[in-house]
Amino acid sequence: MKIGVLGTGMVGATIATKLITLGHKVMMGSRNEGGEKAVAWAQANGANASQGSFAQAARFGEILFNCTQGTASIEVLQAAGADNLKGKILIDVANPLDFSRGAPPALSVCNTDSLGEQIQRTFPEAKVVKTLNTVNCEVMVNPSLVPGDHDIFICGNDADAKARVVEILKQQFGWRSVTDLGDISAARATEQMMPIWMRLYGVLGTPHFNFRVVGASGRSSK
Repeated sequence: MKIGVLGTGMVGATIATKLITLGHKVMMGSRNEGGEKAVAWAQANGANASQGSFAQAARFGEILFNCTQGTASIEVLQAAGADNLKGKILIDVANPLDFSRGAPPALSVCNTDSLGEQIQRTFPEAKVVKTLNTVNCEVMVNPSLVPGDHDIFICGNDADAKARVVEILKQQFGWRSVTDLGDISAARATEQMMPIWMRLYGVLGTPHFNFRVVGASGRSSK
């Protein structure tokens, strides 16, 4: 499969490298073709790895990952081009973290809106699926780093798109428990998990942790 990964940071590089190891053809997109980080990543990852602009990566990919900084995601996706997103699954793993006042960051959008919803509204013909944004990037692609049972969340408006992403999460990345929270408005909830995630990171001293959902009548995850 041809996959476009938008973003050259730690999250983008981790996901893109995992996809290469699974045998996919991956183009990493950055602001301009020939970006230093994207070129270095492509050179290190073999013949199936390539790099280009955001627009080139979005055009290349049958499925796309938004791994950009959340406060810049809309701008990046506009640079990628609405026509290149049209009809495609866009897996949004970004969080709207605002570091303008230092750390820990605030959320630039919350409560009555979310980054996931903003992306879906701005690009109505894309199939936005929010997932993986509640864990560290290494855990995203290797959930076994956290022992025992734990959950990843997913939401989006298109049922078929979510089902395809669940396949990727389970069969490609190794997630055993994927909890569907409903339409894209549920991104408000998962993005607002970031403040507690940041606090836990400070307390635990490791990013390799996650949440487990347990119900009185048994778990409802699937």
